[in-house]
Amino acid sequence: MLNAIGGVELTSVAKGMQAADAMLKTSNIKLLLARSVCPGKYVVLLAGDVGDVKAAVDAGTAIAAHALVDSFVVPNIHPDVFPAIEGTTVVNELEALGIIEAFSVSALIEAADAAVKAGTVKLLEIRLAMALGGKAFVTMTGSVAAVETAVNAGAAVVGKKGLLVEKVVIPQPRQELLREII
Repeated sequence: MLNAIGGVELTSVAKGMQAADAMLKTSNIKLLLARSVCPGKYVVLLAGDVGDVKAAVDAGTAIAAHALVDSFVVPNIHPDVFPAIEGTTVVNELEALGIIEAFSVSALIEAADAAVKAGTVKLLEIRLAMALGGKAFVTMTGSVAAVETAVNAGAAVVGKKGLLVEKVVIPQPRQELLREII
């Protein structure tokens, strides 16, 4: 059962591959992503039940050692997070548009989960570090009040780590923006 997500973010591609291998060998998990990202970092994301994800992340952080940038485990992950990461969310119309941008992939995923749990919003996309200089962002839509609540909750999670780049709520965005988001 995929009820948790976890990951490690490293400064080294070589250590990242070694950590990914250790994580996959540690427990019964589903690999969501293992790749190099800008600027020369490596990210491993996985899903599974909480115990397996925690064991895999612990193994990855142990291997990462000095190359560890960040790690996380989010138990009881909101189910909308997975399609947002995979880019499979379908939305035909934007209501208000919310955006949270972070310096860390790990922190951004935690923020996206907190946001979607705080407000009645639809996650559109979680874009992870590719062509972003190592940053990540999440976009969401819903009523202005719901998006404001969600963005503030997610930004607070990233802000506690000192990794918030920006948070924005756009009421009544032009529909052309939808093509740029998903």
